[in-house]
Amino acid sequence: MGKDAESDEIKWLSDVEDHDYSAAESYLLLLYGENEVRKIISDLRKAEITQFKAKDIFRASELSLLGISNSHVDKDRKKIKAGTPLSPLLLVRDEKKGKVVIADGYHRLCAIYGFDEDAWIKCKII
Repeated sequence: MGKDAESDEIKWLSDVEDHDYSAAESYLLLLYGENEVRKIISDLRKAEITQFKAKDIFRASELSLLGISNSHVDKDRKKIKAGTPLSPLLLVRDEKKGKVVIADGYHRLCAIYGFDEDAWIKCKII
């Protein structure tokens, strides 16, 4: 997968875009009850930005990598190549299941991994 010359630096927004919280809430409501999701979203909004390597987030989430033929991944790859800053991911530690839930940012993660599996991913995690 090596690193593309154009992707020397993945640019990040300083904070999560507001619509990403709504997307995370919609997804999380499939996994958890409404009260728990409300608390998760509130906690994510207050969380500090941190970072983890792309390959480690994948391992912790136990998800499969989406290919570049996925239209959302392709869109995010184009943003990376253009130097457009990405919104940090929203991650939730599900201690009962022993994994990390990617509440929002799965397609961004797949796009970045395609450039560099060792890339540092900006995120909020609770």
